Amino acid sequence: MTLTAACVLGQQSTGEDQQRARVRDSGSNTNAGVNGEKTNTGTGRGIDFGKGRTPEVPPVPNPYRFTARRDALVKAVETIMHDRKMVMDTAASKPDEGILISQPFTFIKGAVVAESELSRYADLPSANARGWTRGRYTIIVEVQPIDGVSANVSVNAKIEGRTDGASGAEWTTLRSNGTAEEEFMSALVENITGAAPPGHPTPQP
Repeated sequence: MTLTAACVLGQQSTGEDQQRARVRDSGSNTNAGVNGEKTNTGTGRGIDFGKGRTPEVPPVPNPYRFTARRDALVKAVETIMHDRKMVMDTAASKPDEGILISQPFTFIKGAVVAESELSRYADLPSANARGWTRGRYTIIVEVQPIDGVSANVSVNAKIEGRTDGASGAEWTTLRSNGTAEEEFMSALVENITGAAPPGHPTPQP
């Protein structure tokens, strides 16, 4: 019995040694954190925690350089304003000089949803929260020709929020966060080039 037990123990030791040798051969990289062919941990192939993550959308340049004549760009701006149910302020605009200004466009009504929608377009003051009831913006577009075949276009937005109190309605100018400008510029890029800016979805009117 003693002899048999010794043989069995010797076979187990030999099997374990062979198994350890195979592990060493298959993963010979001894650098810290590198586990050879064991790819579920360490710096082998590892786990890709960024897989499936939504890529960050790059901002649209503002001003944006277009390869187009100023008159074509002015016409495109007028088309986009019309498509978005905006009315151009003919008294303030100067199309011949490349300046187009819309009348204030009310994009949200209602006390329940006004604050959340306003926060999409403007930085709302955190102190002295108000009961916002409406939101509107005015779009100012300036087309500056560079040469006969290209021009820079800049878009600015004036954001306003309305409160209704005992003294009546009051409109307050808010700081734009750039969303209204980027939406308009994206639509203009698509109108002129036939495609949305790189990395951006097709804008909706």
